[in-house]
Amino acid sequence: MAEVMKMINVLAIGNSFSRDATAYLHAVCENMGISVHVVNLYIGGCPLERHWNNVEKNERAYQYQENGIETDRYVSIAEILSKKPWDFIVTQQSSHDSGWLDTYEPFAGLLFEYLRKEVPGAKICMQQTWAYEIDSDHGCFIRYHRDQQEMYQRSRESYHAVAKKYDIPLIPCGDVIQNIRKHPEFDVAKGGRSICRDGFHMHYLYGRYALACTWAGALLQAPLEKCTFVPKCFDTDEEPDQKLLSLVREEVIKTLQ
Repeated sequence: MAEVMKMINVLAIGNSFSRDATAYLHAVCENMGISVHVVNLYIGGCPLERHWNNVEKNERAYQYQENGIETDRYVSIAEILSKKPWDFIVTQQSSHDSGWLDTYEPFAGLLFEYLRKEVPGAKICMQQTWAYEIDSDHGCFIRYHRDQQEMYQRSRESYHAVAKKYDIPLIPCGDVIQNIRKHPEFDVAKGGRSICRDGFHMHYLYGRYALACTWAGALLQAPLEKCTFVPKCFDTDEEPDQKLLSLVREEVIKTLQ
């Protein structure tokens, strides 16, 4: 169980999917009395191969995002690793490559080895990314025959294989999102709304909230049943539906059990 008073430092080395995951993480944790400092290193669509190349070249290629806020600052991985006593460092494969196991290596192994050497006190984790919506127009969805279940299964198998090989914990966001889609309210095939906002990125209210809860529960064992946080996003005029937020939170709790 995370200590309430201790500041917990969480670093994500990712892309837009880690942006979705970290947008509300600080606020959700704060709502439950957990002090957390969250940094996301962002490059849109960035795969593990590019992350490793950026390490080798010490590229200042990442937009620095702090506690859900985007900045105009660009940094390298090495620069940020030395700034905080990181408790958790989370990375992931790019969503379009997530179902292709051969795209993870050797880059995942090299990156994990590097992070463990540079920040021996940190717990290295991976975010299991999610499948696209059934009607997604993402250009790489054809690689999965535009089949959400195929993408979900292939991606899940790949993440679990890599996690087992390197003894890396997974944050099961892919499982959470797929389970939320089983509810009529979020089942697009049956007229429900999409948990995505554009076919692959998370909905600003419900999708990002689901991911924040998943990270808080998986990493920090946060008491999600006590969470009363209500997202307010400036990118949408939609008012959050409390019943849908409760449904999402309950599904996260159930999936993490």
